Amino acid sequence: MNNERPVYLRLRDTIAAMILEGRVRDGDPLPSVRSLAADFGANPLTVAKAYQTFQEEGLVTVKRGVGMFVAAGAADRLRATERQDFLDRRWPAIVTHMRRLGLDPADLVERAGA
Repeated sequence: MNNERPVYLRLRDTIAAMILEGRVRDGDPLPSVRSLAADFGANPLTVAKAYQTFQEEGLVTVKRGVGMFVAAGAADRLRATERQDFLDRRWPAIVTHMRRLGLDPADLVERAGA
């Protein structure tokens, strides 16, 4: 995790990874705020803020008194959003760095398949 980012965004990245990797699927419950706070040694309010970002994006649904659940289609929507963010914000810097180092994309693709 990038320690320069606020804790709630790092937690958001962790939750997003859980969804994208299929560890939690559509309709599955997410860990409670207190449980996730304990697991990461974070303040429960910070975890709640991370969860709020998912609520605002419509990626989770809240069942009062029961908990938060992954919304239908959340993984696909999240993947599309993350993909676009990668291409728009991260990829240009990676390409620049690759050029500086003289890295050939074909070598990287071959190495990734190994």
